[in-house]
Amino acid sequence: MGVIKVENIRVFAHHGCLSEETKIGSDYRVDLKIKADLQPSAQSDKLSETVDYVLLNRIIKEEMKQPSYLLETVAKRILKRIFEEDQLVTKATVSVSKLNPPIGGDVEKVTIKMSERRKL
Repeated sequence: MGVIKVENIRVFAHHGCLSEETKIGSDYRVDLKIKADLQPSAQSDKLSETVDYVLLNRIIKEEMKQPSYLLETVAKRILKRIFEEDQLVTKATVSVSKLNPPIGGDVEKVTIKMSERRKL
């Protein structure tokens, strides 16, 4: 087993329950951690035998473009696509953070974190 992390992916997106949030947009940070068997690729040195983090980054950016009311919905879509598009991933954890959320206070960020395992 092994771990691949893609961290601090910065995205501008239009998520939120307030109409202003979906019109104006906000800055977001996404962090991803996946588990997979990295031993075959460590031996072969072939990209085709590992999890391509370029693909992971693309999935995150594409799913963040689609507006949603809740960050939970966005995280679930990201996880679903990762498992659909890369069969080597056995577990994934994604954190989606809204930076400077409009919640009536001086708050750096609000983060949701979700994990899923591949169903056998």
